[in-house]
Amino acid sequence: MNDRSVLLRRAVVGALALMTVPAFGQQATEPQDSRTIDTIIVTAQKREQSLQDVPIVVTAVSEQLLQDTGVRDIKDLAILAPGLTVTSTSSEASTTARIRGIGTVGDNPGLESSVGVVIDGVYRPRNGVAFGDLGELERIEVLKGPQGTLFGKNTSAGVINVISKRPQFDFGSNVELTTGNFSALEGAASITGPLAGDTLAGRLFVSARERDGYYDVSRGEGPRTEDDDWDRSFYTARGQLLFRPTNNFEARIIADYTERDENCCGAVQMNTGPTALRVDALSDSDTGVGIPADPFEYDIFSNRPTTQQITDQGVSAELVFDIGELELTSITAWRNWEIVNGQDVDYSSADIFYREPGGPNFTEFDQLSQELRLAGQTGKMNWIIGGFFAAEDLDSRVQLLYGSDYEAYVSSRFAPSVLTTQAARVGWLAAQLGVPQGSVYPAGQGQLDTFAQEGKSYALFANNSIAFTEQLELTLGLRYTKEEKDLDSAYNNLGGGLGCARIRQNLAAPPTNPNSIAAQLTVFPTAPAAVNGLATFVGTACSTANDHAYTGVTTRQTSIDEDDLSGTAKLAFRVNEQVMTYVSYARGYKASGYNLDRTRLTPVQPSVITDTSFAEELVDSYELGIKTNLADNSLLLNTAVFYQDYQDFQLNTFTGIQFVVRSLPQVVSQGIDVDLVWYTPLDQLSLQGGVTYAETEIEDFGTTLGESGVFAANRENDRLSFAPKWSGSVSATYDQPIGANLLLRANVGAKYLSEYNTGSNLDPAKIQDAYTIVNARLGFGAADEKWMIEAWSLNVTDEEYVQVVFDAPAQTATYNAFLGAPRTYGLTARFKF
Repeated sequence: MNDRSVLLRRAVVGALALMTVPAFGQQATEPQDSRTIDTIIVTAQKREQSLQDVPIVVTAVSEQLLQDTGVRDIKDLAILAPGLTVTSTSSEASTTARIRGIGTVGDNPGLESSVGVVIDGVYRPRNGVAFGDLGELERIEVLKGPQGTLFGKNTSAGVINVISKRPQFDFGSNVELTTGNFSALEGAASITGPLAGDTLAGRLFVSARERDGYYDVSRGEGPRTEDDDWDRSFYTARGQLLFRPTNNFEARIIADYTERDENCCGAVQMNTGPTALRVDALSDSDTGVGIPADPFEYDIFSNRPTTQQITDQGVSAELVFDIGELELTSITAWRNWEIVNGQDVDYSSADIFYREPGGPNFTEFDQLSQELRLAGQTGKMNWIIGGFFAAEDLDSRVQLLYGSDYEAYVSSRFAPSVLTTQAARVGWLAAQLGVPQGSVYPAGQGQLDTFAQEGKSYALFANNSIAFTEQLELTLGLRYTKEEKDLDSAYNNLGGGLGCARIRQNLAAPPTNPNSIAAQLTVFPTAPAAVNGLATFVGTACSTANDHAYTGVTTRQTSIDEDDLSGTAKLAFRVNEQVMTYVSYARGYKASGYNLDRTRLTPVQPSVITDTSFAEELVDSYELGIKTNLADNSLLLNTAVFYQDYQDFQLNTFTGIQFVVRSLPQVVSQGIDVDLVWYTPLDQLSLQGGVTYAETEIEDFGTTLGESGVFAANRENDRLSFAPKWSGSVSATYDQPIGANLLLRANVGAKYLSEYNTGSNLDPAKIQDAYTIVNARLGFGAADEKWMIEAWSLNVTDEEYVQVVFDAPAQTATYNAFLGAPRTYGLTARFKF
């Protein structure tokens, strides 16, 4: 662990100790929740409203329920929100949220998010930069469907709106300590209170969370030293100031910093493909890959480090002015996020290819944003007008290097079948090219590309609600957006990519030449053509990472300068105090972007594509809903029917070496959402849950996708990846007083997902069967919650499921996978002062 991590850990531990001591004579005050539906308040339209008055599908999760279900980050939130799925892949940066089957795979940083994440009014530019410890939460709102007016940049699938707890003018402090399996140790603490009378208050939250990895690692010959993977080790500090010098002005300043120093993310082998024996032959100390594959033993093969260092930091200032009947809000924010990660790209203990840890492979975002809103009420109209600006700098360096076994692997895999010894097979490629063995792909050489993208977003928006009568209200929202992006790319091959150049030269020789590789593979085929034919050889030996045509190529793209008009119209009719119906239309927009990876037409001839842009994504969404308060305001039952029509849907997919964005001409998502909150007649028991049924399908596949190497067949009318038809969640909380001073609290939550495909190319081998995740927590403590001890378990039944199945790089017909987390359990102690 580096010196900075040690110092940060000591600072966190010190803060934990200090926060256990309350100020003399002061006690925390906590509001009491009411068991009625009208106490559920949301800000889905940038003003506080009862959930039942908002003509949008919103799943609102309270502070208590977030605590009871152990929500630390947005991944944890998925169990509480039907229709929401969250997956991670090759690093914590590659985390994707989807709503109703619509989302953006996060492995290409040039892609913006379909599901926006907004934390305390600040838009986060990508999903991956928003998945840290969220700290103390007041509530989280999941808004479904395109939000084309009010939330930062436009989002085409929905918004996750996170609201943290504000500083208080009454003293309070909290301490939380956790231990669990996989050697988990966690600590979190907060303190809030007045700093200058009733004018200035502060809040400080710190946390440290560590855990061993879920996976055991076969390291082969190294140089990796870590014997587990997918561990956790991060530290967070978040400070706030609330300044109220007068009754008509308030300023809230937030500064946060998170550092992660972890090993992530190795992948298991799902099957044993035809190349497994070739990989195995190159690994002297173990089997190289799983033979046979046994993915749910949580064993991975990785001879290279998967260390990742992530820093996430930012400052925001929210200023609120009351000007008579008007409210002016300004939110200024700066965010910086960086990931530096190593990776064993071949997911084996053979040394085929890798990304070096410690700096050569990284992505960094810098974002400066400003939002201004003026809100007021004029007669029967509530209105908001505003503007938004964001300047984003994105720097990325993509490295992919040959390991010491890369040449031997390519040569032995494709060597003619007449060569029966390992030595002859390993030396075949160099012999055909007439060069010394080991010089075709020298170890440590390979791809090193840099990308620098600058983007600016400008927007003007208005959202007005007109109450024609006490029963009938019309909401009209409009947003004008201007997007500008440019990209500087520098492609390079360390060593000049001479291996690929020599292979292309050989392939240009007459096929009758006995030394021609083409002749060798034709006369002495190594396997059926579908596995090891000439085209497959060229695609592997001259992959995009090897292609000498990219050596020294620089490009500048300034092609994105677009305007868009989006918005919404909602008509709501309140039948009576218990029933409200609405119909709505929304136009959503997601900006164009650039592929931040190599793109070409064919591996056979040099074909660098200098225009890597892809089109904007548009959506027209229609919704018909009914919101009801039943059983004396103790039962919420909301239902909505939706139809979402996406044009030029931005699909990011993995081809085995690189990530490529292709636009699907039309994707349609249609179905029904049902949400439930029930404070049952049994005072101790409350329920929250819901069901989403969504048919999210490719309506128009287009004519060019089949030629890109992404899809093997036309997938028109097929369901999109990560789009289960059924998604349901339920959480039951039971509070049982014991005498006058003690409390027993139990919570059980479950999330069900029906079958779906985890691969963007919809390969049938990548299907995940239906499964259910169950979490449980049992707490015992003081009735005033001054202390509580909780036993908990996530994935109680140890359900085995995959997050993503993908093509094993350079290993035809072999699949790897990133698994869902196994069962975890532990104890948590909470204290309030």
